[in-house]
Amino acid sequence: MYYSSGNYEAFARPEKPEEVEHKSAYLIGSGLASLSAACFLVRDAQMPGSHIHVIEKASIPGGALDGDEFSGIGYVMRGGREMDNHFECMWDLFRSIPSIETEGISILDEYYWLNKKDPNYSLCRATVNCGEDAHTDKKFNLSDKASMEIMKLFMTQDDKLDNVKMTEIFDEEVFSSDFWLYWRTMFAFKDDQSALEMKRYMQRYIHHIGGLPDFTALRFTKYNQYESMVLPMVEYLKSYGVQFHYDTKVMNVMFDMEGVKKKAKRIILEKDNKTSNIDLTEDDFVFYTNGSNVENSTYGSQIKASGMDGEIHEGGTFDLWRKIAKQDTAFGHPDKFCMDPEDSCWVSATVNTLDEKILPYIQKICKRDPLSGGVVTGGIVSVKDSSWLLSWTINRQPQYKNQPKGQVLVWLYGMFSDVSGDYVKKAMRDCTGIEICEEWLYHMGVPADQIEELATNSANTIPVMMPFASAYFQPREAGDRPAVVPEGCVNFAFIGNFSETPRDTVFTTEYSIRTAMEAVYTLLNVDRGVPEVWGSVYDIRDLLNSTVQLRDDKKITEMKLDMKQKIALKEILKKIEGTEVEKLLVEHHVI
Repeated sequence: MYYSSGNYEAFARPEKPEEVEHKSAYLIGSGLASLSAACFLVRDAQMPGSHIHVIEKASIPGGALDGDEFSGIGYVMRGGREMDNHFECMWDLFRSIPSIETEGISILDEYYWLNKKDPNYSLCRATVNCGEDAHTDKKFNLSDKASMEIMKLFMTQDDKLDNVKMTEIFDEEVFSSDFWLYWRTMFAFKDDQSALEMKRYMQRYIHHIGGLPDFTALRFTKYNQYESMVLPMVEYLKSYGVQFHYDTKVMNVMFDMEGVKKKAKRIILEKDNKTSNIDLTEDDFVFYTNGSNVENSTYGSQIKASGMDGEIHEGGTFDLWRKIAKQDTAFGHPDKFCMDPEDSCWVSATVNTLDEKILPYIQKICKRDPLSGGVVTGGIVSVKDSSWLLSWTINRQPQYKNQPKGQVLVWLYGMFSDVSGDYVKKAMRDCTGIEICEEWLYHMGVPADQIEELATNSANTIPVMMPFASAYFQPREAGDRPAVVPEGCVNFAFIGNFSETPRDTVFTTEYSIRTAMEAVYTLLNVDRGVPEVWGSVYDIRDLLNSTVQLRDDKKITEMKLDMKQKIALKEILKKIEGTEVEKLLVEHHVI
């Protein structure tokens, strides 16, 4: 496997790998990583579809990419996915997946046209004082000291950040800024989580720093992620004869260790309380999505709280990863991510408006008609003074193909589920759907004498507790996440957001697809380049732009410097006068 860039590799089709028709694949889990791996096996490795088996413990595919309507409960979206224009592996894949809505076009075409016609941007990023615009006004409000702290993290080598928390890097100068409000609510970072992951995000999206305050950098699907992404991929795979095995738990994968060689030799399954084995040869490849941020999700209802289940259960993905990891140190350290659910949990909720009564309060904040069919909030609206740190968003409506006309689906989440609310004096995890809706309506500016009535009769709210929602961001060091294909593995790969690939960022659709692509290309010896992570961190133009944008368009000459620093800067500017360097700095408003 190797990385590439440019059109030469992007448009090339690889030759069929040798003897691939005699090989088979077993994919544990049916989330985005697994579905993507199956697609790459079909498209690029050219493996017969009937030789590919997707094993899923649930009754439907999709993993964290869900969009359900539970009978007697209502619509549920546990989370949403934001994409950008430089998800190189994702777009490489989706150009090949046919739309299930429009004949003759791909998912990429569908996605591209939609976001061209209806580009994303936010008209209100944050509120305070019960629905008032917080007037962050696209500013980061970082002091010079805070800017230097961020720059220092950006330049720190990865190995210096092993197990380091952001609280060890940043102080209140950063944590009290609007930059941090944008950052932690958009990416679901908590103050005490991984500084290394924070650094990766900054480097990965340096080209989008200017779009962070108003979400101009983002792209969204037409419908919920299950209908817009999962179903087209499943239909594509079924058309090639790929086999799906639902309601089937993988209890263990056993390995033979022969010197440096590591070979998966057996998959142990459980279905209908009966155990069976799949014996493997080196021509039988296993792709395992280790870990999950939606594991142990517990659902509430309009009249029931979600509760909390942070235990590791037999047959769950963390349980399986722990069993596999015991067999070799190269298989990672799952306990780094799954043993502190109190730190990694948060609660989300889906609010289904049932009539028009709540809609004016929404429109007042987002400044758009939520029933227009176009962009509504353009991304999350964060409630700056919320004890739960509530954020909410409304994507294009309808979000479900069968959604009743005139109804709107709102997704919200709170990062702090164990503290009392501002209106409802209970922890978020202990609140029913009605109570969570009441708290949201309070922060929307609904008069107190209407809140209970609207939450009860004008909305249906379903809360979900996810104990491992931000487990990806737990402080870690090299080796905690296993390599996609650990050294010596001949027929086994880890895929998804708890595996390790250089430079890319977890908690993204791109990471799932990239690890899948790398795994298939490595194990099947597919002779085509995997698109490298977009190289904006190495582009001086993006670096200069981001430096200025982080400082709210202030030039370096406006920095608060002591006399010695002012003299030094003056001398540097004198030396570059009349050069291409000066021209570049002027063009990008650095000086």
